[in-house]
Amino acid sequence: MSIDGVVLKELTTHADERGFFREVIRESDEFFDHFGQWSHSLMHPGVAKAWHIHQHQTDWWYVIGALKVALYDTREDSPTKGQLMEFLMGDTRPACLKIPPGVAHGCRALEVTHILYITSHVYAPDDEGRIPHDDPTIGYDWTAGPPIK
Repeated sequence: MSIDGVVLKELTTHADERGFFREVIRESDEFFDHFGQWSHSLMHPGVAKAWHIHQHQTDWWYVIGALKVALYDTREDSPTKGQLMEFLMGDTRPACLKIPPGVAHGCRALEVTHILYITSHVYAPDDEGRIPHDDPTIGYDWTAGPPIK
């Protein structure tokens, strides 16, 4: 299931015996608007951070490690309002994720994980929103493991 405005750009890795090169984002990418700030977050295994939301800021995430990501659309005028989206990001699934304003986002580290992210605006405390991790409207279980198949 996809949330309107969310883009998960799969990345290409060029590897050889020396290592690899991976391009993450270009200013000419259709899903990129403009640069406000570049930040780096480190998460230890098992740590969950949720829910975070902005009314004006767009985020673009790149993950080193392994991260379970969940998104929830809170936008009143969105065709996907109320939809939940979850997926894995990181070393085995290299991608750049665009999170538009109004989409609540959270994540749980599956190992030591770094999130490198660009935001469309510089830090503004009045645009920093929080929703409790166990909000019953969203109903997401951050402690659940992978589904048994």
